[in-house]
Amino acid sequence: MDKFRMIFQFFQSNQESFMNGICGIMALASTQMYSAFDFNCPCLPHYNLAYGLGILLVPPFILFLLGFVLNNNISMLAEEWRRPQGQRGKDPAVLRYMFCSMAQRAMIAPAVWVSVTLLDGKCVTCAFCTWVPVETLGNASHPHLSQGEIQRVLARVPCKEIYNGQELIANEVAVRYLRCISQALGWCFVLLMTTLAFLVRSLRPCFSQVAFLKSRYWSHYIDIERKLFDETCAEHARSFAKVCIQQFFEGMSTDLVAARCHLPRKAPVDAGEAAEKLLGITDWGTMNMALKSWHRCKPPLHLHPPALPTGNGWAGEGQPPTHPSVPRRETAAYYSCV
Repeated sequence: MDKFRMIFQFFQSNQESFMNGICGIMALASTQMYSAFDFNCPCLPHYNLAYGLGILLVPPFILFLLGFVLNNNISMLAEEWRRPQGQRGKDPAVLRYMFCSMAQRAMIAPAVWVSVTLLDGKCVTCAFCTWVPVETLGNASHPHLSQGEIQRVLARVPCKEIYNGQELIANEVAVRYLRCISQALGWCFVLLMTTLAFLVRSLRPCFSQVAFLKSRYWSHYIDIERKLFDETCAEHARSFAKVCIQQFFEGMSTDLVAARCHLPRKAPVDAGEAAEKLLGITDWGTMNMALKSWHRCKPPLHLHPPALPTGNGWAGEGQPPTHPSVPRRETAAYYSCV
């Protein structure tokens, strides 16, 4: 149980770890979905290809879209891409980094589905059973069978219980031939994906490591800034609701006192603290104006140092002004008792 707790805390440590955990769960879910899926080839010449390729390609596309939907950064990317220029410029490199990062994670589950499907071989057997070379593997000179009838017989290769073309080609031979091709394609696909991942991970620091670090940093900054803004808005909404409710009940108690219903009145404990968290935004229109201003012109990414006091204070390069020393006067007083 402690190990699961540690893994869960690791997934919650940052946004990338969380999304890696989500993608890993989706990859495991894709394998479980395929193992639980009841594959039934139609065994018809004009439907086998569509059914086999549909099972091979449509679920990966759905998993790819689901990977984008489960990624929290998709809304952040769309917001950053569509927002006005305002006081802060938009860096295309950061947007490209965010999109590529999401696409790479979203591709994990589809790649697992395609690999498992090709290694299993049922989809390829169903889709390309009519393409079996009968001249090489079977008896092409079988009498009384036209080309259309041969295609109809070969279409029943995946359905062993209704296959009736043993004289043309043995069912086991055709299935093993197609499954070997499918497994070869599956291992080639796994090797290709592994090689691409290795090249991306190993060669990227050799060319644009500085640009990559900049894009990654500002991508993290946008994510953290959005979270902090949401937390600040939630805290302001909580304080606004608390003060509003307190004012409502205070008004009700005042009305009851005016109606000669003397009730014990207790001062709210957190009224001052909640009022301080409102930051001067105390009405509907001002809050809407603040939210609109945040979307249209986000503050520039430049932190100004606090200004040094002037006038009665001091303002200098780094050291407070020194005043000339005034000689200290000492006075001695003598008292005598007579």
